[in-house]
Amino acid sequence: MQTKLTQTLSIDFPMIMAPMFLVSNKEMILEGMKSGIAATFPTLNYRNDGELEEILDQLNVEKNKLSAKGTYGVNLIVQQTNPLYEKHLKICVAKKVPFYITSLGSPKRVIEQAHSYGAKVFSDVTNLEHAQKCADFGCDGFIAVGQGAGGHAGPNPLQILVPSLQKKFPNIPVIAAGGIADGAGIVSMLALGASGVSVGTRFIASSEAGVSGEYKNAIVDSKMTDIVLTEKISGTPCTIINTPFAKKIGYKQNWLERMLSNNSTTKKYFKMWVQLSGMKKLEKSIKPGNYQSLWCAGQSVELIHDILPCKEIVERMKKETFDSFALLQETFK
Repeated sequence: MQTKLTQTLSIDFPMIMAPMFLVSNKEMILEGMKSGIAATFPTLNYRNDGELEEILDQLNVEKNKLSAKGTYGVNLIVQQTNPLYEKHLKICVAKKVPFYITSLGSPKRVIEQAHSYGAKVFSDVTNLEHAQKCADFGCDGFIAVGQGAGGHAGPNPLQILVPSLQKKFPNIPVIAAGGIADGAGIVSMLALGASGVSVGTRFIASSEAGVSGEYKNAIVDSKMTDIVLTEKISGTPCTIINTPFAKKIGYKQNWLERMLSNNSTTKKYFKMWVQLSGMKKLEKSIKPGNYQSLWCAGQSVELIHDILPCKEIVERMKKETFDSFALLQETFK
């Protein structure tokens, strides 16, 4: 398959393995690259000294060995409340990371530094206003984050967001993110004008994912109605599985938290505290036997019924994509 995404990133199939906090790991990235897709991870998964440098060195070595056209990339949280942003960007540029995804802020500096050595930068967007700013900075693509996505989901349905972005920015690849877990979903997004898809939740239920069996089984057992939005993890609405612990702590910030989040003097530091606290809760949640379960997931859990190796997940989705397209051709005869 040839799309703007496969051409921009020099990959075989128009899919990005989405970056997932505390879930994405080296084994998943390697299997994604070997399968001919772009596999990504958040730099915040590697917060201790030397960890990020080590995995980037290993991935660069493995990428150079590949016979398949796969690649890897990193996700950078670019808002000021990320205390490791500057440090991680410097490391990624030094290691010449081939592909970046920016989230929750201005991508300007990442774009400038990545383009200095030929790397590509795609930016998360949820509306046309943010997309225009990213386009003005020179981003190479949009990750259109719509309803149903895991993590920080967008408010708009992909059936509207994707064609709107494609129409307004015809020369910039649009990657659909949210609610995609099979080949039929991929075909539907391509029909809307997307150049590819970003898939996250499906890969949580993978053999390689370094999370507890309880988390993986929750992905398999949950329905789309079990996914709720919470402000308790990062201050920004985030989709999680509606576990008993999620119900216990609630989904909305209280009046004091909202005041501190909006006050010009306190908001930066309070948001940093909220995000740090949320990260610690998520770290506990992914470990076996922890009852305080806060598990990020998208509404595509409805379509996930088994735990498979990443390679099999990609191969199945490839087959489903071509089968779905063939079915459409038969329908329109």
